[in-house]
Amino acid sequence: MINDIKTVFSIKDLENLSGIKAHTIRIWEKRYKVLEPMRTDTNIRMYNLSSLQKLLNITLLHEYGYKISKIATFSEEKIQESVREIISKKNSQNYAINSFKMAMMNFDQEIFFNTFDLLIAEKSFKEVFKENFLPLLKELGLLWQSQTISPANEHFMSHLIRQKILIYTEGIQILKPTKTHKVFVLSLPLNEIHQIGLLYLQYEILLQGYKTIYLGESMPIENLEDITRHFSTITFVTFMTVQPDRTNVNQYVKTMEQKLLLKNNEIWLMGKMTEHIDRKNLSQRTFIFDSIEETINKI
Repeated sequence: MINDIKTVFSIKDLENLSGIKAHTIRIWEKRYKVLEPMRTDTNIRMYNLSSLQKLLNITLLHEYGYKISKIATFSEEKIQESVREIISKKNSQNYAINSFKMAMMNFDQEIFFNTFDLLIAEKSFKEVFKENFLPLLKELGLLWQSQTISPANEHFMSHLIRQKILIYTEGIQILKPTKTHKVFVLSLPLNEIHQIGLLYLQYEILLQGYKTIYLGESMPIENLEDITRHFSTITFVTFMTVQPDRTNVNQYVKTMEQKLLLKNNEIWLMGKMTEHIDRKNLSQRTFIFDSIEETINKI
């Protein structure tokens, strides 16, 4: 519902979104008047979207050497102008992430696309994902856990990132594979819906010249077993972010190994739930990776 969209923020929300401690924000407010909070009937500070955007810009300027006493003398236009100068000269990673946050909080696709276009003019998609999207996604998870953002905010941003991955994936998916000795099959366990990491891994695997078969979310092991009848050497890739849960994950992996590890097949596992896997009993052809970067190095 539109009424659930967050437009007013506590000082704790500002701390979570900007990385500036609440104590410091209060000092900047009191000493330098850089923000003008609203007050509740019980005198609790609250902030609107404009205050959030201003704080994110001030944070960037401060990180690039501007003293807060100097920033406090700037008009709103001067702050924005100084931020633009940093972007043009230094291609600031933090600016891009803060812009994506503002796009998310405002449900503003235009901010997202403009920020992405600025980045992609200077970097490859691989660099944008690694330097901007990955840190942003990790931060979104923490912001959601702390209830700083709503599921609607997180879903909005995740969809836009997923859309970009699909666009860039299609550009290389049409090319004929140059490495044909094995196939990568990418899927998620039953009731697992977090696809972004898996989608990006497909992009990286395709870049390396391999054939991929993307099956997506909630794929039963029995259906994965069907694929073994069509290809002789398969690497099965999956993320376990929330499923299977910690009480079932070891049996799930054991079943995967029994049904899928034929001939030279391998299983690659990632995600938070892999922390609960008993690694002592794993097959030598089952691999657990702690990060997307580590997985990419194995391709």
